[in-house]
Amino acid sequence: MASAAAVPLLSPYRTFAQADRASTGSHPGTTLRVALMGLGSYAARVAEAMQSCKRAKVTGLISGTPSKLQEWGTKYGVPEKSRYNYDNFDRIKDDADIDAVYIITPNAQHRDQAIRVAKAGKHVICEKPMAVNAKEGQEMLDACAEAGVKLLVGYRLHFEPKTLEVIRMRNAGDFGNILFFQGLSGFRIGDPSQWRLDKALAGGGSLMDIGIYAINGARYMVGEDPVWVTAQQTKTDPVKFKEGVDETIQFQLGFPSGAVASCLSTYQMNHLDRFFMTGERGFAELRPATGYGPIQGRTHKGELTQPHAMHQTIQMDEMAGILLDGNTPVVPVDGEEGLKDLKIIDAIYAASETGGRRQLRLSK
Repeated sequence: MASAAAVPLLSPYRTFAQADRASTGSHPGTTLRVALMGLGSYAARVAEAMQSCKRAKVTGLISGTPSKLQEWGTKYGVPEKSRYNYDNFDRIKDDADIDAVYIITPNAQHRDQAIRVAKAGKHVICEKPMAVNAKEGQEMLDACAEAGVKLLVGYRLHFEPKTLEVIRMRNAGDFGNILFFQGLSGFRIGDPSQWRLDKALAGGGSLMDIGIYAINGARYMVGEDPVWVTAQQTKTDPVKFKEGVDETIQFQLGFPSGAVASCLSTYQMNHLDRFFMTGERGFAELRPATGYGPIQGRTHKGELTQPHAMHQTIQMDEMAGILLDGNTPVVPVDGEEGLKDLKIIDAIYAASETGGRRQLRLSK
């Protein structure tokens, strides 16, 4: 994982976007012009958050619903020429008002859509999980590399100030050697007909949607990539959670330093949004750890008091700095980062089938 030393001129919890807001001069570079693909509830949150961005703007829309294209186009000032459907969005190649496409569609559609965006010569921002498995994730990486465009993943928490303060403290040695991490991620899911409970669209169940937060969180909190995983799956409602759609998975990760993680991913229990980490000299707790905010946290030194801002506002301004200026974030958000999580997800599913330990090799 990248360390705080990667950005020596900034406090690791004072992000590039926040530094820009505090300065009196303008940030170098231009505005990142973004087309949103998939105009659902999360895209609405992103679009609203981007109204406060300093360096990113909604300039394109892609949807299969004509009424949404009309409504959103009017609301966000996107002209008809930059509104596309899923059949014709390859024409963004000739749209000079679009630099990047933010894919916010069901998981199983990410691969093909990202490859088409890359072939159109636009940068790809993809919601997590990046794909439904590591094979598809690698194909996305290869397509973006071949097209000479960048691939980023919507890991909004990688820019969240309290999260970055815990990482800063860890890098400073405040916790000593890290010994243990616990990640609890879950809620009781509602509508049984939604796409998140459809294997063909979601690629799985709770692990793909909410458990990935614990996977990713374990990595950025501990500061290492795991080398082994074990997992156990529980299903109490096989009608709602059909074959291939996981309800509850417990999984354990082992790290090179000897640190271990114990995590829970579920669609059947509420009030589960907590990260806890302990080391030889101290601890950190984030609770809630992954919600839209505000994140709350404390360590052995006291409460975390970094100010809250809309996660997606910070994320998109930071991604503008990455794509336009080549900035290096404290915690990576590139396709390689997304691929590592997919490799872990593949291994968790495999381990939950056999009950055995699976070795992990996340780097090439």
